[in-house]
Amino acid sequence: MTAPTNTVTSATPNVGVREDLEDTIYRVAPEETPFTSNIGTTKASNIFHEWQTETLAAASATNAQLEGDDYTLGSPNLTTRLGNYVQIVAKAGGVSRTQEIVDKAGRASELARQKVLKTIEMKRDFEIRVVGNFASVAESGATTRKTAGILAFLTSNTSKGAGGSDGGFSAGIVAAATNGTQRTFTEAILKSVLSTTFTNAGAGNLPTQLYMGPSTKQTFSTFTGIADIRADVSGGSQATIYGAAEVYVSDFGKLTAIPHAYGLTRDVVGVNPKMAKVATLDGLKSKDLASSGDNMKFLLTMEKGLVVANEKAHFAIRDLS
Repeated sequence: MTAPTNTVTSATPNVGVREDLEDTIYRVAPEETPFTSNIGTTKASNIFHEWQTETLAAASATNAQLEGDDYTLGSPNLTTRLGNYVQIVAKAGGVSRTQEIVDKAGRASELARQKVLKTIEMKRDFEIRVVGNFASVAESGATTRKTAGILAFLTSNTSKGAGGSDGGFSAGIVAAATNGTQRTFTEAILKSVLSTTFTNAGAGNLPTQLYMGPSTKQTFSTFTGIADIRADVSGGSQATIYGAAEVYVSDFGKLTAIPHAYGLTRDVVGVNPKMAKVATLDGLKSKDLASSGDNMKFLLTMEKGLVVANEKAHFAIRDLS
């Protein structure tokens, strides 16, 4: 039956009914910054941050000398000087005076909400830069200063597709790697570059973390290793299917696989977190900007760069489909 004539219902326009709006805002977006969160930190004191590396001469099986012999001095063990620019990352925003004082759902202050969101966005912007294959850039005219990403630094332990070439540091600038023909990520490629890294870095300096995009992570989970165990049928219950792998135990140690939601679309990077750092010239700062009317404006800034302490402690598998 229908309601009697003139019965007031919720379908009848009634200006006195309050809205039913939750006092919560639901945000779903990749917020994590796994690479910069896992590596170390250091302090920069200039826009170009520098450090030094050193190495040893190749091991010799013929280092045998005559008794009582005189010696000619060998080649000195000199250091190599490297550097990277720090980059200004910034976000600006503003709200009207009225928007700040009206009653709002899910937040007390729109200005504070905007600052929180812009801060998250800035951290993501820096993360995608330093985990990627980006060259360093010196500021000149309208060209902004940029920090190089880890994939641009790596030259010793790399696997590339046909036509690809490494970048690397030279004369104050880090060049980006040149992309080659894309190919499928295989366990054989991973094992090969691990062997090269062990030869160049030694057992105590090897990567322990493996960063990759989501589709590459799914490919990684199909690697069988020495045992193809993908189901658990113990206890007589229904089988549990294991379709993912988080740790790869190689001949040279363990690698923890870390999927990256918005970076590394065609590359995998093996990282020794003790041999990479974020250099901070200026931390996160909030500054009020001059109002141009009936509003409030702000500027958020941070000035940071990437330190790849010694590129031989990391590896890159480039040009993956």
